[in-house]
Amino acid sequence: MIRAVVLGLVLGIGAGPGGAAAQSVAERLNDYPTEARADYVFGCMAANGQSRQALRQCACSIDEIAAILPYEAYVEAETVLSMRLTGGERMAVFNSAVAANNLVVELRRAQAEAEVVCFF
Repeated sequence: MIRAVVLGLVLGIGAGPGGAAAQSVAERLNDYPTEARADYVFGCMAANGQSRQALRQCACSIDEIAAILPYEAYVEAETVLSMRLTGGERMAVFNSAVAANNLVVELRRAQAEAEVVCFF
C-alpha cells in the first residue's frame, strides 16, 4: 500500500489540473521569466540588427537556450561573465575557478546550439 502511494506521488497520479506534478512540469518547461527573455532579445537584437527577422531569430535563440539550460544555471553563468568584466583581485576567482568556467562553457554551448538552430 505504501509503495502504491509513493509511486503515485512520483508519477503524479491523482494530481489534478492544479496539482503539484502538473505545475512542476510547466515550471520546468518555462522557468525563464519574461523579463529575462526580453532582456536577452533586446541585447541580441542590438547585436544582430533591429529587424523583424532579428526579433524572430533572437526570440528563437532564447527559447532554445531555455530548453537546454535551466534558468538558475543561466543566471549563474551570466553572473560569472558579468563579474569577469569587473577588474580587481577579488574578481580573479571568476576568471580561474573550474566551476565558474564550467558554467560559462555550458552557456556558450547552449548559445552555439541556439545559433545553429535559429540563425542558419
